[in-house]
Amino acid sequence: MLDNLFLLIGITLMYSTPLIFGGLGGMVSERSGVVNIGIEGMMTVGAATGVSVAYFTGNPWFGFLCAGLAGGLIALLHAIASITFKADQTISGIAINLMGSGISLFMCRLLFDGATHTPAVERKIPKLFGDTRITGVAKNLNVDLTVIFALVLAVVLWFVFYKTKWGLRIRAVGEHPAAADTLGINVALTRYVCVVISGVLAGFGGASVTLAIISQFSPTAISGQGFIALAAVIFGKWTPHGVYGACLLFGFAQALTIILGGGNFAVPSQILSMLPYVLTIIILILFVGRSVAPKASGVAYEKGAR
Repeated sequence: MLDNLFLLIGITLMYSTPLIFGGLGGMVSERSGVVNIGIEGMMTVGAATGVSVAYFTGNPWFGFLCAGLAGGLIALLHAIASITFKADQTISGIAINLMGSGISLFMCRLLFDGATHTPAVERKIPKLFGDTRITGVAKNLNVDLTVIFALVLAVVLWFVFYKTKWGLRIRAVGEHPAAADTLGINVALTRYVCVVISGVLAGFGGASVTLAIISQFSPTAISGQGFIALAAVIFGKWTPHGVYGACLLFGFAQALTIILGGGNFAVPSQILSMLPYVLTIIILILFVGRSVAPKASGVAYEKGAR
């Protein structure tokens, strides 16, 4: 019984990690006033880039880093459209999602002789305890190092947003950019930095799927996790700790489907597969009205406008 409990905890941490990266990325962008629903596309590009680089170099950490850079480059396109050209941020995000899946599939076909999925990498991101011969409770809690990275990142972002001057400036830009502008804060630059950071984190989230959970990329590798991460941003009320907790809840739903699906339970596999997405809809229905987004989120800023 105790082993099953720790197994559930370990699987929850594993499946919540990509959501945490994506959710924290979405939170950083929206806190600055730019809605980024392109997280799904950025995670997809990161997933494809990370595993491709790791396959050719044999270094999963280098692949992980390149995945973040790829996500940041895609996010830069969103920033240019949304901030410089003041395009509708929702439409730009949808375009990024479509572009992300298209770029990933094209890159996969180009690098792997027309295949729609990459070969499995031999070296994945190391686990916490390293030795695969570990048994007992430690084996169930021998999570990937990306789990620790995600936790540290959430703590760092909480400190930055609530204990530093830079975090205060980001929140000011997201709440009232005109007032922030009068205080000498460069609104456009702040938003650019935050959107690119959101893309880097989303890229990390995609890579943590293909380099930690599974060992290859396929068109369904991400399969809606970017949208679940955005739901976690709303449920977590645009705070680092709230997003982290919300992602743990969604990860728990995914872990529950695996535990129930692997046991002698008379629950159809189709229903179990629907559970994380159904939970997302239920949480949005219950909490979306109670969560208040940053006031300037989704609104293009024009200098001199009130």
